[in-house]
Amino acid sequence: MKKIILLSAYLVLLLMGCTSQKIKTELPKTTHKYTADWESLQKYKVPEWYKDLKFGIYFHWGPYTVPAYMNEWYSRWMYVDGHPINKYHKKTYGSLDAFGYKDFIPMFKAEKFNADAWADLFVNAGAQFAGPIAEHTDGFAMWDSKLTTWDAKDKGPKIDVVGAMEKAIKTRGLKFITTYHRHWLYAWYPTWDKNTDAYTSNFSGLYGPKVPKGTFVMANKPTNPLPDNDFNKEWLNRLTELTTKYDPDIVWFDNKMDIIDEDYRKQFLANFYNQGLKNNKEVVVTYKFKDLAVGSAVLDLERSRMSEKKDFTWLTDDSIDWKSWSNVQNPNYKTSNRLVDFLVDVVSKNGAVLLNITPTSEGEIPAEVKERLLQMGAWLKVNGEAIYGTRTWDIYGEGPAEVVEGHLSEHKNKDNTEKDIRFTTKDDVLYATVLDWPKDKVVIKSLSNKKQKIKQIQLLGSTEDISWEQTAMGLVIQPLKNKVGNYAFVYKIEFY
Repeated sequence: MKKIILLSAYLVLLLMGCTSQKIKTELPKTTHKYTADWESLQKYKVPEWYKDLKFGIYFHWGPYTVPAYMNEWYSRWMYVDGHPINKYHKKTYGSLDAFGYKDFIPMFKAEKFNADAWADLFVNAGAQFAGPIAEHTDGFAMWDSKLTTWDAKDKGPKIDVVGAMEKAIKTRGLKFITTYHRHWLYAWYPTWDKNTDAYTSNFSGLYGPKVPKGTFVMANKPTNPLPDNDFNKEWLNRLTELTTKYDPDIVWFDNKMDIIDEDYRKQFLANFYNQGLKNNKEVVVTYKFKDLAVGSAVLDLERSRMSEKKDFTWLTDDSIDWKSWSNVQNPNYKTSNRLVDFLVDVVSKNGAVLLNITPTSEGEIPAEVKERLLQMGAWLKVNGEAIYGTRTWDIYGEGPAEVVEGHLSEHKNKDNTEKDIRFTTKDDVLYATVLDWPKDKVVIKSLSNKKQKIKQIQLLGSTEDISWEQTAMGLVIQPLKNKVGNYAFVYKIEFY
C-alpha cells in the first residue's frame, strides 16, 4: 500500500513538472518597511518574478450566474426600473420585494465545482497565475469569512471557494491571485427603495448601508455622499481578512476604489507589502485609473491594451466572452486566434494578460471555454519561449494594425493579419511573431543588414530549413511549404 501511495505521489509531481509554468519566487530585494504614505509606498519595486508572468486566468463566479442573463451586473440592473434585466427578472422571478438578489444565493449550489480540475485546466492552458474573484460588486464573499455570514461557506454552495482554489493553484506551482470589488457595493443596491427587499434592514449585511436615492454613479462621475467611516473600515477589514488568511501573491482591484478614503487605501498597501516582507516573499497589487499613486502598484487596464511599448510593467484583464464577464445564456466567445494574437501583442508592449473565464452556476466550465483554453495551451507548449520570461525589444513590432486605446475599447480593434509582426527577447534571442500564416515572404524592416548580423533562424514547431536573406531593405524570409499550427507563428532569430 505504501509503495502505491509513493508511486502515485511521484507521478503527480512528475506531471506537474511537465505541464505547469512554475514561477521562481525570489527573496525580497528590499528590507524597506512600508508606512501608509505615498512617499514610502512609491518606493515599491515590481518583482522580477512578476515581470516574467505573461498569462493568467481568473473567473467571475457567484450568485449572478444563476439567472445567467445578459451580464454579471444582473444584481444591479434587476433593481433599475425599465432595464431589460429588470423586465426579465420580474417576468421570470416576480416582484423585487418578494424575490430579490438574496434569493438567488440558495440556488447557487455549485454542485459540480472541482477546484483541482479547474486548476489542472489552467495549467494545461499555459497559465502562470490564477485565482478567483473573492468578492464581486454584489457583496457576496466567496471565502469563509468571520466578518459576515453572506459568504459562500455559510450560504449557497457551502464551500470556501477562495480556500479551495488557493490550495489547488499553489499546489501546482502557479502564483495565486485574488480580486476585490467591494467598493462597488456602496449604493449598488436601492437600499432607499421600500418596494424592494434591499430596503429591509435584516439584509443589510448583503445589500450594504442605507443611502439616498441617486447616490450610485458610474466610475467616471463623483459619488455624493461618499462612504462613511464604517463602510471604509469594513472594506479594509474584509480585505485584510482575505489577504492574511489566503496569502495571495497578487491582489487585483477593480476600478472605483477612489471612493474609499485615501488613508484606508494607503493602509492596505502598507499592510500587504509588509506582510510580504514578513513572509519573506515579494507581492504585487494592481489598480486602475488613479485609484492608487503611480509607482505604488501595477497599472491594470480593462478590455483594452496599449498602442505602444511601455517602459513599465502593466496588466490587462480581458474576458473570453465579448459581451459578459460571467456565464450567460447566449455567450459570444472570442476565437482562439484572437486570444493568442491579443496575448502576443500585449506581451510585446511590456504587458501581461489576465483572462477571465465564465463557469456556470453549477460549477462547470463550458466546453467552448475549455476548448479555447486548451488551444491556447497547445500553442504555448510550442511557442511559449517567445512569451514566458521575455522582455521587450527596441520596438514592439511592425505592420499596419493600429490599436485603439481606452477603457473597454477592445471591440474597436480588428483581428491581426500576416502583415503584423510582434517582437520579444530573451537571452540574446529575438522572437519575431507573425500574427497569421505568411502566404508570401516575410519582410522585417527592422532587421536590415545595417543592423546586427543574423546567425540562424528557426520557425518554432517546424523542422524545415528556413531560407532567408538580410538585405538593405530588411530581413526577407521565404515562405515554408508546410504550415505548422493554426495561430501566430514564431521565428526564433539568433545573432552572431
